[in-house]
Amino acid sequence: MSMVGVLIFAVALVAIVAVIIINSYNDLVKYRNRYKNAYSQIDVQLQRRYDLIPNLVETAKGYMKHERETLEAVIAARNSAINASSRAVQNPGDPQAMQQLGNAETVLTGALSRLMILSESYPELKADRTMTQVMEELSSTENRIAFARQAFNDSVTLYNTKSESFPSNLIANTFNFNVAELLPEAAPEIKNAPRVSF
Repeated sequence: MSMVGVLIFAVALVAIVAVIIINSYNDLVKYRNRYKNAYSQIDVQLQRRYDLIPNLVETAKGYMKHERETLEAVIAARNSAINASSRAVQNPGDPQAMQQLGNAETVLTGALSRLMILSESYPELKADRTMTQVMEELSSTENRIAFARQAFNDSVTLYNTKSESFPSNLIANTFNFNVAELLPEAAPEIKNAPRVSF
């Protein structure tokens, strides 16, 4: 092989490696941006949920005067979830932020479930038009959150698969493309809590 042939081979090899590196880097950026966008959809629905909860509590207050502790627990859980959500928005996929958000959402879901179970004892509350409307909106929002969570987790899984696969893992390690955390669902005992329909 002549010197020119060796030089052409070396240039071609460097070009192939460069293309692999550039494509791997660009794919990692693309998948990271997808899961961040997917999280923004969760954030929109969580914010809608957080905005509905005070209406629910205010409506229930008029009927459930002796259940102050339960109502305060719902508001405290809501505030905790808002704080956790704010941290997660800053860095979607961060393991600690996703775990904190998952825990806060589990507590909030549990507090809401207890409120709904307790409200069964108040027939006038169940018949209240505002309560019915807020509950329908909250139920619709819960469904949207579930779909958005699934889309986010799918995007994170694609990103993680790409960042852990060869040769992308070499690029991911070099350029700090850290593994992203899935957003956990509510604990099974919370998910299977009795639902109250108005």
